[in-house]
Amino acid sequence: MENIFYIDGKFLKESQAQIPVYDLGLLRGYGVFDFLRTYNRKPFYIKDHLKRLLNSAKIIGLKHKFKIKELEKIILLTLNKNKHLKEANIRIILTGGDSYDFITPTRPRLIIMISPVKELNKKLYETGAKLITKIYERLDPNAKTLIYTDAIRFLQEARKKKAIEVLLVSKNNEILECTTSNFFAIIDKKVITPPKDKILEGITRKIIIKLCQKYKIPLIERKIYKDEIKIFKECFITASNKEILPIIKIDNHKISKQPGELTKFLMIQFRELTKNY
Repeated sequence: MENIFYIDGKFLKESQAQIPVYDLGLLRGYGVFDFLRTYNRKPFYIKDHLKRLLNSAKIIGLKHKFKIKELEKIILLTLNKNKHLKEANIRIILTGGDSYDFITPTRPRLIIMISPVKELNKKLYETGAKLITKIYERLDPNAKTLIYTDAIRFLQEARKKKAIEVLLVSKNNEILECTTSNFFAIIDKKVITPPKDKILEGITRKIIIKLCQKYKIPLIERKIYKDEIKIFKECFITASNKEILPIIKIDNHKISKQPGELTKFLMIQFRELTKNY
C-alpha cells in the first residue's frame, strides 16, 4: 500500500506528491524541518519536536501562522491515513513557499512525509560503531534548516571509512555534535555532553539528561576537547532515528572493545520508556 503525504492542505499518495519548481525550499534551501518517529503508533515527544520546528522558523525569519495544536492535528490526521505502517517516521517541512523572483518568501508551504521506520543494523548496538572527526561549525546550530550540503558530503566520507557518523569539532578543538546526532562521553563514571549553546539540542538528548537525573547518574554539560578522547571510558550518540548508539572508536583511537556498562544501562532505560509510551 502506498504512503500518504500531506502538502498544503491536501492528502496525496507518495507517487503524486509534488511541489512547484518555484518553491524557495528547492530554489534556495529556505525552509526548516523536523523529524520524529512513532512508538506504539504514537508520535514520540511530538510537542517538543514542533516547538523546535517553530523556533527554527523564527530564527531564519520564516513567517507563518501555524500553532503547535494545529500542526499536531495535521500530523495525526496524516498518520491515521497510513494505517498500513506498524511504526512510522514523520518528517515535517516548512518552506518559504513559491517565489517567482527566486528570493522573496510568500505563503509558506507545509509538507508532512510519512514513511516506514528503518532500524539501524542491530549488530551496531551490540558491538558499537565508529566516528570520524571533522573541523566544522554550523552557522546557527539552533536552526534545523533544509541546507545539509556539508552534512551529506561528510557522511559520504564517513561511509568510505566505515564510520556511522561525523563528529564535528571547532577550530579551537572543541567537540560539538555529529551531523545528525548529539554526542555524550563518559569520563570517571560521569556522563559529559557539550553545552546546548553551540549545538542543535536534540529531543533524545533531553530525554537522556532526564534519565540521568532520574537514576542519579552524574551528568555534566561542559566543553569537551578533542584531546580528551584518549581518556573517554565510553561514549555514545543520540538521535530520533538512532536512539542511543554506542561508539567504540573515534578516528584511529579505540575507546573500548565493546559498549560500556553505563551506556548499556541508558539504552535499556530508553527502550523501556519507548515500550511504555
